[in-house]
Amino acid sequence: MEVLVIGGGSTGCGIARDLSMRGVDVTLVERGNLTHGTTGRMHGLLHSGGRYAVSDQESAAECIAENRVLREIASHTVEMTGGLFVQKPGDPDEYFEEKLAGCRECGIPAEVLSGAEAREIEPYLARDVERAIRVPDGAIDPFRLCVANAADAEKHGARIETHAEVTDVLVEDGQVKGVEVRHASGPGKRTHRDPGTTERIEADHVVNATGAWAGQLGAMAGVEVEVRPSKGVMTVMNCRQVDTVVNRCRPKGDADIVVPHETACILGTTDEEVEDPDDYPEEQWEVDMMIDTLSELVPILSEARTLRSFWGVRPLYEPPDTGTTDPTDITRQFFLLDHADRDDLAGMTTIVGGKFTTYRLMAEQITDHVCGKLGVDAPCRTADEPLPGSNDFSVLRDYMEEFGLRSPIGRRSTERLGSKADRVLKTDDPNPVVCTCEAVTRAELEDAIDDAGTDLNATRIRTRASMGNCQGGFCAHRMASLLHPDHDEATTRAALDDLYAERWKGQRHALWGEQLSQAMLNHALHATTMNRDHDPAAREETIEYDRFDAGPSTSAADAATDGEGVNRGD
Repeated sequence: MEVLVIGGGSTGCGIARDLSMRGVDVTLVERGNLTHGTTGRMHGLLHSGGRYAVSDQESAAECIAENRVLREIASHTVEMTGGLFVQKPGDPDEYFEEKLAGCRECGIPAEVLSGAEAREIEPYLARDVERAIRVPDGAIDPFRLCVANAADAEKHGARIETHAEVTDVLVEDGQVKGVEVRHASGPGKRTHRDPGTTERIEADHVVNATGAWAGQLGAMAGVEVEVRPSKGVMTVMNCRQVDTVVNRCRPKGDADIVVPHETACILGTTDEEVEDPDDYPEEQWEVDMMIDTLSELVPILSEARTLRSFWGVRPLYEPPDTGTTDPTDITRQFFLLDHADRDDLAGMTTIVGGKFTTYRLMAEQITDHVCGKLGVDAPCRTADEPLPGSNDFSVLRDYMEEFGLRSPIGRRSTERLGSKADRVLKTDDPNPVVCTCEAVTRAELEDAIDDAGTDLNATRIRTRASMGNCQGGFCAHRMASLLHPDHDEATTRAALDDLYAERWKGQRHALWGEQLSQAMLNHALHATTMNRDHDPAAREETIEYDRFDAGPSTSAADAATDGEGVNRGD
């Protein structure tokens, strides 16, 4: 094998796609599922670059360029909501003017709006908003984007191996020769090695695309990668309180952005450095601060229901001896570390830093670098060739008549499926809506299960089923039922348990008010209708069903005969 890519986030999948499209033999390994790390824990912002137009103009210019590319090659994952940087009383005029000038210097379209004009676009903005800058921000689905990159890489001959954790980097005579991985039993249809077995994977070159974990992998190879992981909290609200990305136009600070995403809004974020990207506190005060602060921008948020919260870790990097103390001051640029030049260790390159929006550019540059080392002379085509599902298609039409779907469901189905919509939705079988919150039909879920197998969380990532207001309360069991009859009862129950537990995990920090009532309703529904809190199928001992058929006990019958039974009113 020529190249081994470690890390199944956006950058790793983008690298695997680019390498495979250039004819390179590539394998990607990921310790969890795709998007297991930072990619699966972001607020879904497609940057215009406006957020960095003052502090980091190189990153801002990269963002607007890649923003335009992704709109073309991944249209089925992008919603161009537009964005507003809003100024409230007390926010410095000087910074507003710097932001406006910076956007224009970086080639970011920027238009000044009055407070009244901004509220015409977003009626729930605070009444004291004075003015705003409109920019081409958008929302993007990181799950579908990442899966599309991996699928295209496989189409071009790549091997994508999930649930394969690197346990050792193989170094011989001052050169990285490959890695050893330990296989887990990851769910899904993908063929996995026996759980607990190890595999030695050798390669001509290894790419470390593990993001916030790049330092840990570097240490296995005996080199230091100065990653500074920084955690941030995101809070998901119950509906779209805004339809435009709303940013606070003031110098750096926490809780300054609201991103409309599908049927919800995501509030972000904080920026706090942590030692270990796998082990850090998730604290309630962070969620409270998010809602309280952003309610100053969009007051209705103070009355809205909070669905769940989640934390992600940024892979921030700065060159040695820079000495930045505040993580918000660390550049969002990306860095390519050639360990042959830097550490006298041939055979490995690390990519760190950057933004989700610039993942494709990062992949292109590291692929250019690796191909140069391998003597491969082939151009990058990833900016021009659409990702699977994003080709030009004529299926955005009235699906009510053709596929028997209500129009809003047809629209959302085709947006998710892209050019796959005709193949998936044109079925002679009944196609009811399984997830009513996100309008996901049975045909969509069955198509996702064909790829994901028993991994209902992977199906969730592909379709958004169970990610709406009920958080799986009304649809998790329906999703699990679609595994039958291809999978046995024990497998189906285990898949339901995994999905329901994952949905519960993010709700723990949102248990107040209406969301507490919703969580209790979910529990009550599953406990009373399916006995899920005392599921007899989960017992190890055999259930003695004959005990339920013997009728009343002898002692009870005798008591009734003696007149000591229950008074029935006669």
